[in-house]
Amino acid sequence: MMRVVILLSLLTASLNGPTYALDPGEALTDARLEARARALSQELRCMVCQNQSIDDSDAPLAKDLRVFVRNRLRAGDSDAAIRDAIVLRYGEFALFRPRIASHTLALWLTPLTILLFGALFGWRLTRASRHKSERQNTSTTSE
Repeated sequence: MMRVVILLSLLTASLNGPTYALDPGEALTDARLEARARALSQELRCMVCQNQSIDDSDAPLAKDLRVFVRNRLRAGDSDAAIRDAIVLRYGEFALFRPRIASHTLALWLTPLTILLFGALFGWRLTRASRHKSERQNTSTTSE
């Protein structure tokens, strides 16, 4: 009985692969354009799900964005122009990797600032502990 359960578990696990919300009717017939559309769809955040790309999300807005991307590709727009159009409509939040610009500097510099302050705090704490230890050692040796 245990072997059957293990076998069924392995079979089920092997069938679970990546799933995409793309409808077959959305796909472009040109393989190069479809590859570009899929790559762009992986870079764009679903505004409803917020932690999924529009390629992975089955929300109606994600479907609309996938169709928008494919229509713009058919019209001959570049990937950058499509990203710009999405950012114009939804803001930098629509990109999983926001661009470095004057209005996103805080986003990019905050982790670095926190890391530097943490390192400075750790260094000062270690230094203070070392000085305290040295003072204790000198006071015990002088007695």
